[in-house]
Amino acid sequence: MGPGLLATAVAGALALTGGVAACSTAASGTSAGHHARHQAASTSPAGPDPSSIGQPVTGLVPAQIARVYNLGPLWRRGINGAHQTIVVVDSFGSPTIARDLAAFDTAFNLRAPASLRVIQPAGPVPAYRPTSGRTGWASETTLDVEWAHAMAPAASIVLVETPTAENEGRTGFPQIVTAEKYVLRHHLGQVISQSFGATEETFSSPAQLKALRGAYQLADQDGVTVLAASGDNGASGETYNMKSLYGRRVVEWPASDPLVTAVGGTQLRLSQAGRRLHPDVAWSDSGGGRSAVFSRPAYQDGVQGLAAGARAIPDISMDASCGSSVAIYASYPGAGPSHWQTICGTSLATPLFAGVVAMADQVAGHALGLINPAIYKMVAARDPGLVDVTSGTNTVTGSRNGKVVTIQGFPARPGYDLVTGAGTVNAADFVPELARLAG
Repeated sequence: MGPGLLATAVAGALALTGGVAACSTAASGTSAGHHARHQAASTSPAGPDPSSIGQPVTGLVPAQIARVYNLGPLWRRGINGAHQTIVVVDSFGSPTIARDLAAFDTAFNLRAPASLRVIQPAGPVPAYRPTSGRTGWASETTLDVEWAHAMAPAASIVLVETPTAENEGRTGFPQIVTAEKYVLRHHLGQVISQSFGATEETFSSPAQLKALRGAYQLADQDGVTVLAASGDNGASGETYNMKSLYGRRVVEWPASDPLVTAVGGTQLRLSQAGRRLHPDVAWSDSGGGRSAVFSRPAYQDGVQGLAAGARAIPDISMDASCGSSVAIYASYPGAGPSHWQTICGTSLATPLFAGVVAMADQVAGHALGLINPAIYKMVAARDPGLVDVTSGTNTVTGSRNGKVVTIQGFPARPGYDLVTGAGTVNAADFVPELARLAG
């Protein structure tokens, strides 16, 4: 399903003081923007001169996110992703990602990544044209790269661009599998971040879906961590035509894969300095529930009361809400008159958590591989690295065959739940504990 829901321009968007914005969405009819939701933020148009980059007037910025996830104690000890590589996978990519990341770093006084490498191992990407699909994927790519970097600024980044849009069902996944197998066979990174997914029921059969698991099986063998966004349709998901929701609870793959860490979404309310004004709540559009394809893995036996016999998602959550969206810098054709945009979705939560994993890899001194067993050990121990999220629900209202339907979701609750998973993180505690338990 790719990142397919685009946010329209929103009056009164999220200000740096942490006020809540409305987030109006509309189906784009394309794959791009399906997880990421974005809105133009008015500021002075930027040019190639760094002095004209300016600052966003809406959206959370790296200093705020660093404060809320308590990255400072890690960074002061040099735990910043050094000597690690985050692999970001996106359909098509962005033609301006290198200069946009440099502008983002200039605006927020961030160091450049150790390196930024762009590869197309599944075949050349078609020439860029500013269609809605291509601008949506370019925005998704910009989000993934800039915010994985903001979390782990010393890490290298490999951007893997594929030549086919990932939509619902199998579409786009063969190219993704090819590209990710190339990354794994050439040992290009320690953590793979995927901000895309397809509703399990949009595959023709469970066998068709399972035939695409080769990259995740290889990652498990090679000790590489794979992350995936849990989705932006609450307890439901899009049908194959990408214009309608299922009228029942469903989940997305690859987030539902037992070999993948599913990243759900929360909503923050922060001061300008990044202090919480209110405990995090579950984002109402955060994907979560029980798989119809995969049975409960052993690492979820401790939460079987909620999982029942199925793989349950998400495993962990980070900021995703359109009420606490972040700023990105994007200058590709079609990005709009302002190069600053605000963006939200579990597409945001996933690269944020990729940065956390990269720092844990650094502490451990090696890639951690499948981290889910360690996360559930932390749940059982009520580890201080986990920040419990106990309010909110992912009940969702949307369109099904032209009619408005409401799909009853799952409530956040103490401990593990089917909307935020284990909760969110206090990185200063979570990173060393993850390194110890998964290492």
